[in-house]
Amino acid sequence: MRGNVVDLAVAVVIGAAFTNIVNSVVKGIINPFVGAFGTKNLDSYSSCLKGPCTGTGDAATGVRILWGSVLGATLTFLITAAVVYFLMVLPMAKYLARQEARRKAREGTHEVIEVTELEVLKEIRDALVAQRGSGHNQP
Repeated sequence: MRGNVVDLAVAVVIGAAFTNIVNSVVKGIINPFVGAFGTKNLDSYSSCLKGPCTGTGDAATGVRILWGSVLGATLTFLITAAVVYFLMVLPMAKYLARQEARRKAREGTHEVIEVTELEVLKEIRDALVAQRGSGHNQP
């Protein structure tokens, strides 16, 4: 039980540190790429649901949908999920599958050896019985 708690704690610390990396990638690569087509800041993309939309912050009027913020958060999540899956989950799954295959191969080899030894012992027993049987018939 304690090993799982330590693994979970390590995962939380790595995840927190990794969040900074992903945020830097979004701000340093994704936002400038989007900036080539519009503004550099995804948070500035919004639509006015109920007009007139003027001002920002607490002084804003109207109803705005800040879809740029949602897009930025979605991109951050997708990048994080992809990196975690391809760099952590997938290699660990492959490693565990290889370990399981090796364990099954060892068990299969062990069973074949046991069956072979059993067959050899049966042959020896049959040979001894045959020798005894032929020895009693001779004068």
